[in-house]
Amino acid sequence: MEENLTEHGKSLAAPAIFILVFSLHFVSKYLEFHKKKKGLMSELDVQLRAEIKQLLKEASSLTQPSTFAQAAKLRRMAAAKEKELAKNQEMHDKDMKLSFGTYEKLLTISKVVTYVLLILWFWKIPITTISDQLVQPFGKLLSWRSGAYLKDNVVVGIIPWLIVSTRVSRFICRKVME
Repeated sequence: MEENLTEHGKSLAAPAIFILVFSLHFVSKYLEFHKKKKGLMSELDVQLRAEIKQLLKEASSLTQPSTFAQAAKLRRMAAAKEKELAKNQEMHDKDMKLSFGTYEKLLTISKVVTYVLLILWFWKIPITTISDQLVQPFGKLLSWRSGAYLKDNVVVGIIPWLIVSTRVSRFICRKVME
Protein backbone atom coordinates (compact mmCIF):
# COMPACT_ATOMS: atom_id res chain seq x y z
CA MET A 1 0.00 0.00 0.00
CA GLU A 2 2.75 2.44 0.99
CA GLU A 3 4.78 1.58 -2.11
CA ASN A 4 1.74 2.20 -4.32
CA LEU A 5 1.18 5.57 -2.65
CA THR A 6 4.77 6.69 -3.28
CA GLU A 7 4.51 5.61 -6.93
CA HIS A 8 1.29 7.63 -7.23
CA GLY A 9 3.03 10.63 -5.61
CA LYS A 10 5.96 10.34 -8.02
CA SER A 11 3.61 10.22 -10.97
CA LEU A 12 2.01 13.47 -9.81
CA ALA A 13 5.33 15.15 -9.05
CA ALA A 14 6.31 15.68 -12.69
CA PRO A 15 3.10 17.46 -13.79
CA ALA A 16 2.94 19.44 -10.55
CA ILE A 17 6.50 20.69 -11.03
CA PHE A 18 5.78 21.53 -14.67
CA ILE A 19 2.64 23.48 -13.73
CA LEU A 20 4.56 25.39 -11.05
CA VAL A 21 7.39 26.27 -13.45
CA PHE A 22 4.91 27.18 -16.18
CA SER A 23 2.96 29.48 -13.85
CA LEU A 24 6.13 31.29 -12.80
CA HIS A 25 7.11 31.85 -16.43
CA PHE A 26 3.59 32.88 -17.38
CA VAL A 27 3.51 35.53 -14.64
CA SER A 28 6.93 36.75 -15.79
CA LYS A 29 5.78 37.08 -19.41
CA TYR A 30 2.54 38.72 -18.26
CA LEU A 31 4.49 41.39 -16.36
CA GLU A 32 6.79 41.88 -19.34
CA PHE A 33 3.80 42.25 -21.67
CA HIS A 34 2.16 44.89 -19.47
CA LYS A 35 5.45 46.69 -19.03
CA LYS A 36 5.79 46.97 -22.81
CA LYS A 37 2.15 47.97 -23.13
CA LYS A 38 2.56 50.80 -20.62
CA GLY A 39 5.92 51.65 -22.12
CA LEU A 40 4.36 52.84 -25.35
CA MET A 41 4.51 56.55 -26.07
CA SER A 42 1.89 58.68 -24.45
CA GLU A 43 -0.31 61.12 -26.32
CA LEU A 44 1.84 64.03 -25.12
CA ASP A 45 5.01 62.39 -26.43
CA VAL A 46 3.45 61.81 -29.83
CA GLN A 47 2.27 65.42 -29.94
CA LEU A 48 5.71 66.73 -28.95
CA ARG A 49 7.41 64.60 -31.62
CA ALA A 50 5.02 65.94 -34.26
CA GLU A 51 5.64 69.55 -33.15
CA ILE A 52 9.42 69.04 -33.20
CA LYS A 53 9.24 67.54 -36.66
CA GLN A 54 7.08 70.41 -37.90
CA LEU A 55 9.37 73.08 -36.39
CA LEU A 56 12.48 71.50 -37.91
CA LYS A 57 10.73 71.23 -41.27
CA GLU A 58 9.80 74.91 -41.17
CA ALA A 59 13.32 75.87 -40.09
CA SER A 60 14.88 73.92 -42.96
CA SER A 61 12.58 75.62 -45.46
CA LEU A 62 13.89 79.04 -44.37
CA THR A 63 17.23 79.13 -46.19
CA GLN A 64 17.45 82.79 -47.19
CA PRO A 65 19.89 85.06 -45.36
CA SER A 66 17.03 87.38 -44.45
CA THR A 67 15.14 84.54 -42.69
CA PHE A 68 18.16 83.20 -40.78
CA ALA A 69 17.00 84.69 -37.45
CA GLN A 70 13.55 83.17 -37.81
CA ALA A 71 15.05 79.74 -38.70
CA ALA A 72 17.38 79.90 -35.66
CA LYS A 73 14.41 80.75 -33.45
CA LEU A 74 12.47 77.74 -34.78
CA ARG A 75 15.49 75.47 -34.18
CA ARG A 76 15.80 76.75 -30.61
CA MET A 77 12.09 76.06 -30.06
CA ALA A 78 12.56 72.54 -31.44
CA ALA A 79 15.56 72.01 -29.13
CA ALA A 80 13.47 73.16 -26.14
CA LYS A 81 10.69 70.75 -27.11
CA GLU A 82 13.25 67.94 -27.47
CA LYS A 83 14.45 68.65 -23.93
CA GLU A 84 10.86 68.57 -22.71
CA LEU A 85 10.32 65.27 -24.53
CA ALA A 86 13.49 63.79 -23.00
CA LYS A 87 12.33 64.94 -19.55
CA ASN A 88 8.91 63.33 -20.06
CA GLN A 89 10.48 60.08 -21.23
CA GLU A 90 12.86 60.05 -18.25
CA MET A 91 9.96 60.54 -15.84
CA HIS A 92 7.98 57.83 -17.62
CA ASP A 93 10.92 55.40 -17.43
CA LYS A 94 11.38 56.17 -13.73
CA ASP A 95 7.67 55.52 -13.07
CA MET A 96 7.85 52.25 -15.01
CA LYS A 97 10.89 51.14 -13.06
CA LEU A 98 9.19 51.95 -9.76
CA SER A 99 5.94 50.23 -10.65
CA PHE A 100 7.29 47.07 -12.29
CA GLY A 101 10.76 46.85 -10.76
CA THR A 102 9.59 45.59 -7.38
CA TYR A 103 7.31 42.98 -8.96
CA GLU A 104 10.11 41.75 -11.23
CA LYS A 105 12.55 41.50 -8.31
CA LEU A 106 9.98 39.66 -6.19
CA LEU A 107 9.24 37.26 -9.04
CA THR A 108 12.94 36.57 -9.64
CA ILE A 109 13.52 35.90 -5.95
CA SER A 110 10.49 33.59 -5.82
CA LYS A 111 11.75 31.70 -8.90
CA VAL A 112 15.16 31.15 -7.33
CA VAL A 113 13.68 30.08 -3.99
CA THR A 114 11.22 27.74 -5.71
CA TYR A 115 13.92 26.11 -7.84
CA VAL A 116 16.23 25.66 -4.86
CA LEU A 117 13.45 24.18 -2.72
CA LEU A 118 12.42 21.80 -5.50
CA ILE A 119 16.01 20.67 -6.01
CA LEU A 120 16.49 20.11 -2.29
CA TRP A 121 13.15 18.35 -1.92
CA PHE A 122 13.55 16.00 -4.89
CA TRP A 123 17.33 15.48 -4.75
CA LYS A 124 18.14 11.81 -5.46
CA ILE A 125 14.41 11.08 -5.83
CA PRO A 126 13.11 10.08 -9.26
CA ILE A 127 10.53 12.48 -10.65
CA THR A 128 9.13 10.20 -13.33
CA THR A 129 10.07 7.26 -15.52
CA ILE A 130 10.15 7.19 -19.30
CA SER A 131 10.60 4.24 -21.59
CA ASP A 132 14.23 3.82 -22.62
CA GLN A 133 13.21 3.55 -26.27
CA LEU A 134 11.65 7.05 -26.27
CA VAL A 135 14.81 8.81 -25.12
CA GLN A 136 17.43 6.44 -26.53
CA PRO A 137 20.50 8.69 -26.82
CA PHE A 138 19.59 10.96 -23.89
CA GLY A 139 18.72 8.38 -21.23
CA LYS A 140 21.80 8.88 -19.07
CA LEU A 141 21.49 12.65 -19.31
CA LEU A 142 17.88 12.60 -18.11
CA SER A 143 18.62 10.21 -15.27
CA TRP A 144 21.42 12.39 -13.94
CA ARG A 145 21.28 12.69 -10.12
CA SER A 146 18.04 10.76 -9.84
CA GLY A 147 19.55 8.08 -7.65
CA ALA A 148 17.69 5.13 -9.18
CA TYR A 149 17.95 2.89 -12.22
CA LEU A 150 15.22 0.68 -13.62
CA LYS A 151 15.40 -1.95 -16.32
CA ASP A 152 14.03 -0.76 -19.71
CA ASN A 153 13.07 2.63 -18.20
CA VAL A 154 14.87 5.90 -17.73
CA VAL A 155 14.36 7.58 -14.38
CA VAL A 156 14.23 11.37 -14.71
CA GLY A 157 15.89 13.45 -12.00
CA ILE A 158 14.89 16.88 -10.73
CA ILE A 159 17.56 18.95 -12.46
CA PRO A 160 16.90 17.61 -15.98
CA TRP A 161 13.16 17.85 -15.34
CA LEU A 162 13.49 21.50 -14.28
CA ILE A 163 15.54 22.25 -17.38
CA VAL A 164 13.02 20.58 -19.69
CA SER A 165 10.07 22.18 -17.88
CA THR A 166 11.68 25.62 -18.11
CA ARG A 167 12.40 25.32 -21.82
CA VAL A 168 8.93 24.02 -22.64
CA SER A 169 7.15 26.63 -20.50
CA ARG A 170 9.18 29.46 -22.07
CA PHE A 171 8.27 28.16 -25.52
CA ILE A 172 4.57 27.92 -24.64
CA CYS A 173 4.53 31.37 -23.02
CA ARG A 174 6.25 32.89 -26.03
CA LYS A 175 3.63 31.37 -28.37
CA VAL A 176 0.72 32.37 -26.12
CA MET A 177 1.85 35.98 -25.63
CA GLU A 178 2.46 36.66 -29.33
